Amino acid sequence: MFENLTDRLESVFKKLRGHGKLTEDNIQEAMREVRMALLEADVNFKVVKEFIASVTEKAVGQEVLTSLSPGQQVIKVVHDELVALLGSRAEPLRLDGRQPVTIMLAGLQGSGKTTTAAKLARQLKEKGRKPFLVPADVYRPAAIEQLHVLGEQVGVPVYGSSTEQNPVEIARLAVAEAEERQLDTVIIDTAGRLHVDEELMTELQEIGKAVPLSEILFVADAMTGQDAVTVAAKFNQDLEISGVVLTKMEGDARGGAALSVKKVTGKPIKFVGVGEGLDALEVFHPDRAASRILGMGDVLSLIEKAEKVVDQKKAQKLARKLQKNAFTLDDFLDQIQQIKKMGNLEQLMGMIPGINKLKKQLKDAPVPDERELLKTEAIICSMTKKERANYRIINASRRQRIAKGSGTSVAEVNRVLKSYTMMLKMMKKFRGKAVVRKGRRRKLPKGLVR
Repeated sequence: MFENLTDRLESVFKKLRGHGKLTEDNIQEAMREVRMALLEADVNFKVVKEFIASVTEKAVGQEVLTSLSPGQQVIKVVHDELVALLGSRAEPLRLDGRQPVTIMLAGLQGSGKTTTAAKLARQLKEKGRKPFLVPADVYRPAAIEQLHVLGEQVGVPVYGSSTEQNPVEIARLAVAEAEERQLDTVIIDTAGRLHVDEELMTELQEIGKAVPLSEILFVADAMTGQDAVTVAAKFNQDLEISGVVLTKMEGDARGGAALSVKKVTGKPIKFVGVGEGLDALEVFHPDRAASRILGMGDVLSLIEKAEKVVDQKKAQKLARKLQKNAFTLDDFLDQIQQIKKMGNLEQLMGMIPGINKLKKQLKDAPVPDERELLKTEAIICSMTKKERANYRIINASRRQRIAKGSGTSVAEVNRVLKSYTMMLKMMKKFRGKAVVRKGRRRKLPKGLVR
């Protein structure tokens, strides 16, 4: 996400920080490079023009130029302007008022509306709400069945619509059924087209007249860049959308759609899809996105992901085991499974501040490969309980059996055991240092006795 843009901007600001004192000429030169970086990221040219003008005006002020670290001050100005451009703050769904709350998803065909509907239902269910999925796309083959399958996967009821029904009628009857079943959130998945047409817009407008909509979310594929922004503006003009959901953000290294859509439509990005899994939908935080664009990482999102998957009781139990030097291969397996639940490894690394700089320093370092985690998991699962409890009993013949059972090689089994034993040594080392610090006596000045 934003990888190309982040690399370009980091290069610009590195030069800027190299100047002990900044002048208007230095800043103008830096802004020309920032302008090029944003245009290459497929950001709307009018948005770029206004952004650069605003940053330049603030960056050449006396407060910046006379500060002790002008380079850092310019970066702060850029960060603040990026936050404003992206929407200033996270915009929650409107879930108060008349119940059931009704949310309609709109967008072109292939933008990811159906999957987004299921992801949103899952997220709302986790927050204690009772969502109801409504398939109103009667044109695309198997669209209704797809939503039923996804609804079953996330444990959310789905309205039983059919291709013979009119989408407007489906929406009206589904809301009535939700009221009867005391379900508090209706999510309507509408039909898409290959391009915007009047028939599509009329159908969506009719649904809006038939049922009281709390939200109209425009779903767009972030990979399509400015095309997504242009279509969003058209949908907003005809429907008055309340927010945007950008899908496939994990693959969008440029970020043009994310940086343009709020300024062009005036409507906030409410969610971003960051993967294919049904848990891969995140609330969009402009300040966190701006930090990631500038290579500052996103520690808050990383902590939130960890809090979702970490079992506090297990964590306390593990802490006690570490103190007693009783960390087994079962515990190692449990840690791997928790990491997997947090999401894509490359995305997680992108949230760590300064990771891009570290990647450049370690050019030959391998990129994290989730397949290696799967192999490690398979290898440990192929061990017996005794072997997991005491790795020292795993001799040559046992290693061959484990390799055969996990579909790997003996060399890969050896590699897993080596990683585990290295981890044990590191833990022992840190534990030893902690004990020394705890037991260290403080030296008193001469003449004083303890």
